Amino acid sequence: MAEVKIIGSAASLFSVRVEWALKLKGIEYEYIPEDVRNKSELLLKSNPVHKKIPVLLHHGKPISESLLILEYIDETWKDNPLMPEDPYNRAMARFWAKFLDEKGLLGAWEACQAEGEEKEKAVEAAIQNLALLDKEIQGKKFFGGDKIGYLDLAAGWMCHWLSVLDEVGEMKVFDKDRVPSLHEWVQDFVHIPVIKESLPPREDLVTYFKGSLSYVRSLAANKQ
Repeated sequence: MAEVKIIGSAASLFSVRVEWALKLKGIEYEYIPEDVRNKSELLLKSNPVHKKIPVLLHHGKPISESLLILEYIDETWKDNPLMPEDPYNRAMARFWAKFLDEKGLLGAWEACQAEGEEKEKAVEAAIQNLALLDKEIQGKKFFGGDKIGYLDLAAGWMCHWLSVLDEVGEMKVFDKDRVPSLHEWVQDFVHIPVIKESLPPREDLVTYFKGSLSYVRSLAANKQ
């Protein structure tokens, strides 16, 4: 019986960032695929509060929320540390990771959903959010310095998922001219073998997000 298991989905950037962390640490694990539209008893039992993936099972004990899982992994397996050693830098890494999930990712998804006049405003707001992070990576190869760390994994969705959102939403949030340093970071990040090998096929993500977008828009139309 595996000591470490992940309940996740290949399309989920939150699941993939957990896999990245385990692979960087050299931790073997069992992957349990989850159908997020038909949730399993295991998921509901393991995460009864939010009922969401990913969930890390360590000796049968569940840990949920991907950013918390990253910290748990880093504290449990000390080799190849992900978090900065300095307390201030650790606090800043947590701040920007939270910002990315709450403003960067959600802002890009909102821009993807938006239509008409609202779309231009949403796209600009999403770009401005990324521009704040662009300043943080200027002059660095990775957010953690010379090697990838916690914040790089938290920001990793930009290397694959963001361009998919741009395509599906017919927009340009990840604008090279507006966030040049982030574009350079993506090239360095995605060429790390552990990262590149764990990326889901792009066509699968496009199909997934097109379906999600159609579903969201149909719900909005039914409310009118």
